[in-house]
Amino acid sequence: MQDQVVQPESDEAIDVVNPEEYMPGLAGHIKSKFDDSEKGRFSHEQRWLQAYKNFRGIYDSTTQYRDSEKSKVFIKITKTKVLAAYGQIIDILFANKKFPIVVEPTPVPEGVAEFAHLKTPVDGMMEQAPDPYGYEGDGRELSPGATAAEESKDYLGAYSKDFKDAPVVKGPARLGEPQISPAQKSALMCEKQIHDQLLDTNASTIIRKAIFESSMLGTGVVKGPLNMYKRVHKWGRNEQGEREYQPYEKVAPRLEHVPIWDFHPDPSATSIDDCEYVIQRHRMNRQQLRSLILMPHFNADAINNVLNMGPNYEDKYYEDTIRDDETQANYQENRYEVLEYWGVIDSKFAEEIGMQDATEADDYSQLQINAWVCNNQVLRCVLNPLTPLRLPFFVIPYETNPYQLWGVGIAENMEDAQLLMNGHVRMAIDNLALAGNLVFDVDEASLVPGQNMDIFPGKIFRRQSGVSGTAINGLKFPNTAGENLQMYQISRQLADEETGIPSIMHGQTGVNGTGRTAAGLSMLMGGANLSMKTVIKNIDDYLLKPLGESYFQWNMQFNEDMDDVKGDLEIKPRGVAAIMQKEVRSQRLIGLLQTVSNPMLAPFIKIPNLIRELAISQDIDPDSLVNDVNEAQIYAEMLKGMMANAQQGTGTDGSPPSQPPAGMAGSGGVPQQSQDNSGASTDGSTVGIGNAAAAGEAGFTGNTPQNES
Repeated sequence: MQDQVVQPESDEAIDVVNPEEYMPGLAGHIKSKFDDSEKGRFSHEQRWLQAYKNFRGIYDSTTQYRDSEKSKVFIKITKTKVLAAYGQIIDILFANKKFPIVVEPTPVPEGVAEFAHLKTPVDGMMEQAPDPYGYEGDGRELSPGATAAEESKDYLGAYSKDFKDAPVVKGPARLGEPQISPAQKSALMCEKQIHDQLLDTNASTIIRKAIFESSMLGTGVVKGPLNMYKRVHKWGRNEQGEREYQPYEKVAPRLEHVPIWDFHPDPSATSIDDCEYVIQRHRMNRQQLRSLILMPHFNADAINNVLNMGPNYEDKYYEDTIRDDETQANYQENRYEVLEYWGVIDSKFAEEIGMQDATEADDYSQLQINAWVCNNQVLRCVLNPLTPLRLPFFVIPYETNPYQLWGVGIAENMEDAQLLMNGHVRMAIDNLALAGNLVFDVDEASLVPGQNMDIFPGKIFRRQSGVSGTAINGLKFPNTAGENLQMYQISRQLADEETGIPSIMHGQTGVNGTGRTAAGLSMLMGGANLSMKTVIKNIDDYLLKPLGESYFQWNMQFNEDMDDVKGDLEIKPRGVAAIMQKEVRSQRLIGLLQTVSNPMLAPFIKIPNLIRELAISQDIDPDSLVNDVNEAQIYAEMLKGMMANAQQGTGTDGSPPSQPPAGMAGSGGVPQQSQDNSGASTDGSTVGIGNAAAAGEAGFTGNTPQNES
């Protein structure tokens, strides 16, 4: 069974009884908004279409060629740049094999304690008469201003079940008291849950598609998270004890990549938060449309009416190009155009379709809905089920435009450079074709009329007058391909500057200029990283952070297993943090770890967090490597016992420790020699502490017998 996408359940679903009577008004309104969006983005469609052609190496139909121009070659540098940028972005975001999203408590978490600790009963204190308001040391004291009814330990968050009856007190522990971090625990559990959901629904593939489209066309779109029924494969035992397949379905959040060609937002908006509505265009066949009947809140009568009306899909002018197939003239004959509307409607439409409580609103009030429309029929209409209310779309610009919703991509930035490179290479090829062949000057008056003028080895021309060698002359054209290829290289450098992606990043060898030296190459890569940092920051701001917040809100709203995960949490993207070179970051962390080895500084550093960051910098999963506090304490005690046994001269089992062979060290087996302070070993050799012998000196291993004498 395939995964079925469903919208979250809503108690405010609209029961469509008679679509023919009520729905045309709303359907017409949505179709009108769709037409407005199409008109508003027409100029952007032209940019995307040209960018796509440059990526694929397709000349526009308006490109003019001279009659004498034979070459139609297309140099696909645009494709090279797009793939290089896309590869680097993906490597930065997913190099650690984890989503670059972390969940951390806010600096001052509300509703959950940053620190709490277990109070140890004081001797004789428990024998005193209990104070109804609590007293210091019994674990029942109240925070200032609190009442007994408020002491429900809500501040424990994810620890609420573990320490339900334990004497836990809010606040940092004193020396010697066990301390816990409820806010950090809730954040860790929430982060693991979100990462598991992203992995379970193959979200990385969806995000990669959007990032690729953003790199090429300037904008990528991701939709979600919305509910879907996911089949979980499970094997168990039946009543007879036999193994059998026992699958079950669960509700899970789902992401979807929306092609930019099917994304129709409010044309007046400059950001997704500024959109009054968003419409997604679907292409469905009869089977896909019929399957909607099984989805929640879809009207079966309306769907059957649409099926009876027949297909209504019409190809857009750009679809033959992006499908790379102009032969599918009948593609739309078995397809239906379905519009999915997310946005607001006036109260009059709510009254028209019979929405409850619509009569209580005035004419200027608006309600946010999700509606599906096809052939002037409303197939589904429910209130927006997301809490808090939002449009379930994330628009990812490669390069932001502060005055538009749409971004600017690599292909558009280097459009002029691509045009210049194509032109100069075509000129060079045509010139080489002329320069490599002779052009003949023929004096027809000197030749016998009616002769075939084709030239081949052994050809004989009959001459009737004139001096020999004057009737037919071969002319050689000058070779100017070098100048054209030089201009090509200049145009390619222009493409590097316009995109911020040097050619060395995508494997070009023989780089001239600055890139010929190590320092120059480092400067080029540093500049490229700076440009890429801006792109990654856009992904952080427009995708990763709002996506993480949406998943958190989805879990709070629909995931019953997250009831105990309470806390004032903050979603932080890690894309920009990952762009720092791993070697540099790892070296800095190692240096900090060495500094912490000072016993005077160690108590002031969070050692576990430092070790986790060091593991992340080296592409190691910290959860599989780093111990928690309790595990660290156990291993510390084991290590302490092993060291004590070693000092006593016995092994862990009480037997004498094994000794390495004479003259051999422990792990590496390197010969060891006893030395005095002078650097000379007791066995007479010259190997020891001191300066190495230079060439020609006694003891230098490269000396010849003559030098030693």
